[in-house]
Amino acid sequence: MESDPGFVDSGVYLRLGLMIEGKRLRKPPTVLSRLASSLERCVSADEEELVEAPEMKESVTVFEGRSPPEISIAHYLDRIFKYSGCSPSCFVIAHIYIDQFLQRTRARLRPLNVHRLIITSVMLAAKVFDDRYYNNAYYARVGGVSTRELNRLEMKLLFTLDFKLQVHPQTFHTHCCQLEKQNSDGFQIEWPIKDACRASKETWRKSTPESVCCSQTTAR
Repeated sequence: MESDPGFVDSGVYLRLGLMIEGKRLRKPPTVLSRLASSLERCVSADEEELVEAPEMKESVTVFEGRSPPEISIAHYLDRIFKYSGCSPSCFVIAHIYIDQFLQRTRARLRPLNVHRLIITSVMLAAKVFDDRYYNNAYYARVGGVSTRELNRLEMKLLFTLDFKLQVHPQTFHTHCCQLEKQNSDGFQIEWPIKDACRASKETWRKSTPESVCCSQTTAR
């Protein structure tokens, strides 16, 4: 039975930690672990059946590093949340951007590109949807890349998405529902970011990081 496309279950926002009812977040919201699971599963699926396209567009290779960062996707998301001060909703928006990027480029999520796609997408989401945000130099330090590289990644993602960064509320809600359902009882649903893999197979809290710089990822 298909759900009513106009129906909005606000409870999903509470369950994912996107709405905290005025309380200060003391730990990463649930949405981060759901995102990490989704991205890690997508990367693993691609690694199991890695068949490179004959030619990879520059819009894809620009996100590739020479070696995978040592930090896991889950810890990377937690780190960005801890130091960026962006709203939890930005991570959902970032996931939508990554989904759109993969569909437009027919790229694959890999250990070499997933971290750069994450930090770039989260930064763009914060700039578009949050009232306050840091400059690129700060996000670069949090993400473990140089400011120059992050500037380049930002422009590449913007052009790939045709600067279409607004997300319709219903799209956001649908994405949240899919994130919530995908790990329930081990049940995996089909949704855009998984299809893209197969195709080529609330609260503002500004903090000063005690140790902002993580290990620099090696740029290609």
